Amino acid sequence: MDHSLFQYLLRMGDTTLVLSQRLCEWTGHGPVLEEEMAVANTALDLLGQARMWLTLAGEVEGAGRDEDQLAYLRDAPEYRNYLLVERPNGHYGDTVARQFVFDAWHYLLLERLAQSSDERVAAIAAKALKEVTYHARRSGDLLVRLGDGTELSHRRMQEAVDDVWRHTGELFVDDDITRELAERGIAPLHSDLYAPWLEHVQTVMAEATLTLPPAEEAQHPAHRGGIAGRHTEALGYLLAEMQHLQRTYPGATW
Repeated sequence: MDHSLFQYLLRMGDTTLVLSQRLCEWTGHGPVLEEEMAVANTALDLLGQARMWLTLAGEVEGAGRDEDQLAYLRDAPEYRNYLLVERPNGHYGDTVARQFVFDAWHYLLLERLAQSSDERVAAIAAKALKEVTYHARRSGDLLVRLGDGTELSHRRMQEAVDDVWRHTGELFVDDDITRELAERGIAPLHSDLYAPWLEHVQTVMAEATLTLPPAEEAQHPAHRGGIAGRHTEALGYLLAEMQHLQRTYPGATW
């Protein structure tokens, strides 16, 4: 088994799966119908991407596990998603802020993965990139509308940005896995994504009349560890709901 590739595929699959589940929680609770539909469609896009990443992960592992077994039969410490995406939704501004910083990173990462030396990785990334291009445009537009809106919406968006910022640092951490895959041309160094990400984020934040927190606030080690299986208690609750049916009726299929 290609251990490094398997672990990286879990990171991609778990991250998109967990964020999809979080966005699904807005179903029936969106601020307006149009937004509720847009969030649901984004969640479906991310779920489709998670299926592709986890299917490939199962193939690389070679242990007979498919996408469903990887999604529903692992406990929280076995998940490799970034801490950013497991955070509770909060109010709608919190969700928008989280989505914006994630989408900006996700777009840049997929752009690089679409050039991967592994044709399977490149194909998944190229397909996902078309969807995430829309995600990034939409979340950026929403951030501007709410940040440069009323006095109340501006204040709440600034608080949301301040809160989510501390969880962005983990997105750009390189470890032995990313360094090895970068040497093989399979994935980029995540640290290489930081400069273009920050430039884009600064541009949109300025248009939204929002202020970026100091960079060092995103560097605290307490806000890292998801890709190594160290999660917040929030993930356990999320998985309990997501995995309930499979755990209650093992092996059940539609």
